[in-house]
Amino acid sequence: MNTNNYQANENFLRALKKAKLQTLLSKLQMERTELLSFYDIKELVKPKNQSYRGIKAIPVDKIIGSEGRYRDFNKEFFPKKSMLGGRWTSIDKAYLDMVDLPAISVYKIGDAYFVRDGNHRVSVAKTLKVEFIDADIVELDAEIELKPGMTDRQLRKKVIEYERTRVIEMSGIDSMIDMDSISFTAPGRYTEMLHHINVHKYFINQSQKKEISFESAVKSWYKNVYCPIANAVKTQKLLSKFPGRTSGDLYMWIVKHWNRLKGKTGQDVLPADASKDYAEKFGLPPTKRLVERVKNKLIK
Repeated sequence: MNTNNYQANENFLRALKKAKLQTLLSKLQMERTELLSFYDIKELVKPKNQSYRGIKAIPVDKIIGSEGRYRDFNKEFFPKKSMLGGRWTSIDKAYLDMVDLPAISVYKIGDAYFVRDGNHRVSVAKTLKVEFIDADIVELDAEIELKPGMTDRQLRKKVIEYERTRVIEMSGIDSMIDMDSISFTAPGRYTEMLHHINVHKYFINQSQKKEISFESAVKSWYKNVYCPIANAVKTQKLLSKFPGRTSGDLYMWIVKHWNRLKGKTGQDVLPADASKDYAEKFGLPPTKRLVERVKNKLIK
């Protein structure tokens, strides 16, 4: 085995060991080491257009995810599987032999890049601490800023914050009710909340000669729908069963459950009763049946 072949094998084993060590440390520190999935991120940020940007040298440390190989490498792009060794070492040897390699292909979202083709080349480049790599770039527009080093949890939080800001800007709802009392831990729920308000407005208007204003509907929804459910959640101490969740999260599920109950019984059910109907029917503690139903339904 020549020197560069030996060195390439050593580099791979060292990168593999680093990936295993990072996985162990992440478990101890309760952090995630997964490489970000391009499709998961695309679903979160929902870009509207894409443009071809040609081939350019991009910073390797700004490559944070992959289109199809995100399970094979950790977030630092160290290889996680021994089976990657053949391809990985052949690319590393090419680097050591100073062979020109073709440009990788990437998607660009914000200030970050996701690999379409060339995951092993990126992994080797990161291991060898190469600063720049040639990339064929397709850029997707997004109003949410992505930064290198972000985890999917951090990105989800940023998406939720963006959605909250957008809903408030579009509706002016923060001047009508106390928005500080409403929070969610999953994307899409602020928009869903607006839908609930509009449905509430529609049903009120069915019994009114004059259509009520959006502001009146918001205040009515908050007083007669959201607050009774939030108070029931507080009274039954449900949040203690779901660490990291909010009253808003449980409100979303309970409303869906409430609607199912109305569909089954054909009659109205008070919001506060939606969380304890099974307790009344089967003589269970007020929280038990709801906890069983909600446990696997809240979005993680």
